[in-house]
Amino acid sequence: MLASSLKPPNREEVSKLTMVDIAIMNGLADSLRNILKKYIQIDPYTMPDPFGPEDEYNYSVILDREEPRRVVAMIKDEYNYSVILDREEPRRVVAMIASKLESLPQLPWDDILGDRLIRLSLSRSDANALKNELMPKDTNNFYQYRRSGKVNGYIMFAFQICGQR
Repeated sequence: MLASSLKPPNREEVSKLTMVDIAIMNGLADSLRNILKKYIQIDPYTMPDPFGPEDEYNYSVILDREEPRRVVAMIKDEYNYSVILDREEPRRVVAMIASKLESLPQLPWDDILGDRLIRLSLSRSDANALKNELMPKDTNNFYQYRRSGKVNGYIMFAFQICGQR
């Protein structure tokens, strides 16, 4: 379920997380990952951020095989960004997700999140800012996830967070 009444934590709120908060986030992230494995396949190796350098889209071009200078179509892959938070303490970020828009069928988020977690939608810039506060180093922190063998998005769990402090 996507919640709209709460707001994601800001930079100041994230900087006030204690070691207890981080331990709870890690435990919740591990549980979330185990539940998600019932619905998706999570690749074992991490990938670069799905945010890209400056552009919020990844572009690809389809060319005419007989006339390679002729562009037949241009495709842009757009992502929905969301964050999974601890409902008891919304400053605790459990996971960040960048999912492809065309990904169907949707995951059963009510079953996945249960009573403890909540999912909030974010803009690309807000997701990138939050990610940079939690994981400022460029260390390939997102796992690809697949459904039916097709990559449907990327996910970063709290147990990967290193923070600036």
